[in-house]
Amino acid sequence: MAVYQRGNNWYIDLWFKGQRIREMIGPSRKDAEKVIAKRTTEIVENKYLDIRKEPGPVKFHAFAKEYLQWAKTNKKPSTWKRDLYIMRNFDREFEGKFIQDITAWQIEKYKAKRGEKYKVNSVNRELALLKHIFSKAAEWKRIKENPAKGVKRLKGGIKRVRYLRPDEIPGLLSNCDGLLRGLLKPLVTVALHTGARKGELQSLQWSEVDFELGIISLLDTKNGERRDIPVNETVRGTLKGIERKFDLVFSNTNGKMTDNTQLQLAFSEALKRSGIEDFHFHDLRHTFASNLVMAGA
Repeated sequence: MAVYQRGNNWYIDLWFKGQRIREMIGPSRKDAEKVIAKRTTEIVENKYLDIRKEPGPVKFHAFAKEYLQWAKTNKKPSTWKRDLYIMRNFDREFEGKFIQDITAWQIEKYKAKRGEKYKVNSVNRELALLKHIFSKAAEWKRIKENPAKGVKRLKGGIKRVRYLRPDEIPGLLSNCDGLLRGLLKPLVTVALHTGARKGELQSLQWSEVDFELGIISLLDTKNGERRDIPVNETVRGTLKGIERKFDLVFSNTNGKMTDNTQLQLAFSEALKRSGIEDFHFHDLRHTFASNLVMAGA
């Protein structure tokens, strides 16, 4: 049995029939001592009926493992890998702490610390994950309240938009030749003409390509919903030119998904050869959208 202070308030902490009882009393230590004495007397006289069930203590690292196991089943593989990477930062920050004891103020301090070193959008992605972790902890009855609920995102994040000029496209495609075992040029071509995301193309299977109807059916999408994309003659010719050896359209030599790091390195090399700076693979999607607008869509 104990009284302790957190912030400006005093709390009592005791156990009754295997259940932990914690109450916030207020700013006075004397009041907290009076209440815990009263609760002790009530328990001894078997008059204490207001049993507040508290979740058992769980270390943050242990709960993080539970969350990642859930994420592996319920999130896309690429998202799960990103969560796994970010979780290392959380582990360093909250090492040894119980999830029940982590406060909004500690999360605010983490946000401020990360904001001094990293871009606003990167920190906000970490905050979004941290909020979801505590949201799940509350949903699974591991904590009573989500301490991250009131923590706001960092301000100042600007959504970056970059797209290729029409005169840059032929040079980029030409410099993709021969890279990534010859797959980079068709990958970039299809991305430019469909607006498909990199992950959607990496997981694209031949069964999802219908040449007769002229449609690509993307099943592994960001929001988990099917999306059908019309195939123009450029995309049709590009796909017809790929040897159909495995289920995946853009597979590696073993029929598996093309390695993301290798794809990034090959794309960076093509950009370097073309003299194109500050451009990412996802910007091909922006370029597609820009071309639609210029075409009057």
